[in-house]
This record gives sequence, C-alpha cells and structure tokens, in this order.
Amino acid sequence: MTTDTSLMILIAGPYRSGTDDDPERMAANLAHLEEAAWPLFSAGHLPMIGEWVALPVLSSAGASGPLDPLASQVMYPTAERLLAHCDAVLRLPGESRGADQDVAIATERGLPVYYRLEDVPGVEPVRRGPAPR
Repeated sequence: MTTDTSLMILIAGPYRSGTDDDPERMAANLAHLEEAAWPLFSAGHLPMIGEWVALPVLSSAGASGPLDPLASQVMYPTAERLLAHCDAVLRLPGESRGADQDVAIATERGLPVYYRLEDVPGVEPVRRGPAPR
C-alpha cells in the first residue's frame, strides 16, 4: 500500500552510540537503520539516513572515516541540513545523542516524529525476507 502524500523521512537512531567505536558494530547499526528504508520506500516515501550523505562527504574531504576529527564538523551538521528538507523523522529505538538531536530539531520545526514504522502513513507491517522484484 502506498500513501497519496510522499514524505522524505529521516531515519534516526544509533550509529556510533554504544559501539565503543568498533567499525563492525557501527556498520551493524547502519544496517539496522537501513532496515527501515524499504518499508518507507514501498509506502511511497523517500527514506533518508544522515550517514548516507555524511560518510561520502567525509571521504571526499580526505577524512579516514567517522572517527576522524573532521567528523564532528560533518556528521551532526549533515543531519541538521537534511532536516531542512525532510518532512518527518522516524526515531528508531536505542540511545543516541545525535538521533535525540534530530528529534529536537524536527519538533522545533513542527515536523512529525514517528517512533514505530507502523505509525508512518501508508506503512504496512514489516515483512522479513528479500524485497520483491
């Protein structure tokens, strides 16, 4: 089922938080955020994750990755800039100062904040398995 109104939705949740800066755990956190992308997309929305933008920006600036000192000038500011273009936030569970900041900015701007996928307009219950072709 798709909705008549397509929203750009920032998916916010833990990325670096709780990983002790372990790259594998950070990658697992990003994969968890990405799990919400298909249900949002299939409902007619455009999912967005700040790291999808911030990590290539860091790379093109010559940074070694999200632990590079330059990251503090890119990671949170990227999410804030993205929120100027987003229509809503999906806040996934887990402790994350950055995701909490995203929620605060969205709330300040009057954007809806969803805490469960099924609360997003048009999203059907999550199916597991490969995406349909």
